[in-house]
Amino acid sequence: MSNPRLHEIISRALKKRENLQDGRTDLIRLIDGQGDDLRGIVLESYGDGWLISTSGPGLNPELRNEIANYGKPLYWKRLDQHQKESPVHLSGEKLPEFFTGLENGLKCRLSFESGYSQGIFIDQRDNRDALRKMVKPGQTVLNTFAYTGFFSIAAAAAGAITSTLDLSQVYLDWARENFRLNGMTPEDHYFCKGDTFHWLRRFAKQSRTFDYIILDPPTFSRDDKGKVFRVEKDYGRLFDLAAACLAPGGKILACTNFRGMSTREFMKQLEGARLEPVEMPEDFTDTPYLKSIWASFDLSPIAPRENP
Repeated sequence: MSNPRLHEIISRALKKRENLQDGRTDLIRLIDGQGDDLRGIVLESYGDGWLISTSGPGLNPELRNEIANYGKPLYWKRLDQHQKESPVHLSGEKLPEFFTGLENGLKCRLSFESGYSQGIFIDQRDNRDALRKMVKPGQTVLNTFAYTGFFSIAAAAAGAITSTLDLSQVYLDWARENFRLNGMTPEDHYFCKGDTFHWLRRFAKQSRTFDYIILDPPTFSRDDKGKVFRVEKDYGRLFDLAAACLAPGGKILACTNFRGMSTREFMKQLEGARLEPVEMPEDFTDTPYLKSIWASFDLSPIAPRENP
């Protein structure tokens, strides 16, 4: 039997987001935890499929049944950064290994069978749209920590020449597939495999600059030499290296989803720049966690900080 209160909460959350589902975007957060009166519950639309994410080891049967009633292919993922399991199919049609979603008219290759992340980070949707509107044909964009390269896709759609940088060859190949999905030729763009710190130093030595640089690193990482990167301590050094590769009049999009640092604390790491903070997309109604700052310079960027 249906739970009337749960049905009402879910219906209200979906109705709030109807304006986002305009035929050009089907990558949307449909329920955002406490922001939609469902603490600990996230429901997202990925193309034809819906994904429920929870932090617990299981899923409330009433919630599962209420959402399954909408008839979408439904999957569940446990939010666990240590296990990083692929989503589990719950109900409805089982989707193929790879399928397609839409963001502002651009196609994205998705998967519920390729690990913890599904091929795109929905919370960056507005930032990608802003980049696409800013960039002009022929300008250059460096997309670091690029994952499957969708910032590159957004920029290329506006005529930019992009450089997509990631440690993983699997994700770089995925990015190439995203280019092809959108009728773009990957060979017209650049793909760089390796450590972002290494590549930024290399670009600076080559005096190679970019009109826009995207910086969205993981909260914690370790390079192949064992050196640790922590957002709260090391972002400023990363930002300076990027600034040394920024063309005059250019902008850096500096982001972090680290919840242990406030926007004010994050901005302190972006020394010497003019900063424009931006809000998260409207479908993210719970406590905002993604901090996004467009950074530019009135004069030449400052010299990079020394390694600690």
